[in-house]
Amino acid sequence: MIKIRRASDRGSADYGWLQTSHTFSFADYYDPNYMGFRSLRVINEDYIAVGGGFPTHGHRDMEIITYVTQGALEHRDTLGNRAQIKPGMIQKMSAGSGIRHSEFNASSNQTTRLFQIWIEPNQRSITPSYGEKSFAEEIKSDNLVLLASPNGRLGSMVMQQDVQLWVCKSKEPKELSYQIDSGRYAWIQIVEGSITINGEQLLKSDGAAISGETKFDLKLTADSEFLLFDLA
Repeated sequence: MIKIRRASDRGSADYGWLQTSHTFSFADYYDPNYMGFRSLRVINEDYIAVGGGFPTHGHRDMEIITYVTQGALEHRDTLGNRAQIKPGMIQKMSAGSGIRHSEFNASSNQTTRLFQIWIEPNQRSITPSYGEKSFAEEIKSDNLVLLASPNGRLGSMVMQQDVQLWVCKSKEPKELSYQIDSGRYAWIQIVEGSITINGEQLLKSDGAAISGETKFDLKLTADSEFLLFDLA
């Protein structure tokens, strides 16, 4: 079964410096039908204006992934990390027992677009940690690239949950299939372009929950990109 979450149906807010859309209930947006999907709790699509950003704030007991698609994001945290996250990179924090950080648009002339993703961890109150990694070269392959997993296989970043996060960015029209182990689920988040899943068309920023399937087929138009979450 495929349940589509249209971009236009998401919660949204405009703060001037930030335009944000929430796939699942978040902050002042509440929809009891969209509280998350399996361990996937938050997918926020943020557009941060030049000079804008989130001042220092705290998190705990959450796996937090940031995927930048345009511009650059300046990160600082209480562990002493400072970094700029750019397209082709993934940033991951295990908030654990508590971490504080700030995020600002690092560009002087371009809006930064990103997806912030929260995944509920399988352990609570662990020691907080931070990491980032570039997959820019791997993404050029036009194939699925594993960004994060519970065991770090294929060079992916390690997550404290039984989730595999994949990305595919294709310059040309492409068809591919994905196998899901029995009893597992998937979420597809479209970043760019148009993708058809088992005959259902999804456009930019649409999402889809997939359950009760062991395989699904995807058809990508040119210049398409999507994130795929394989979830327990």
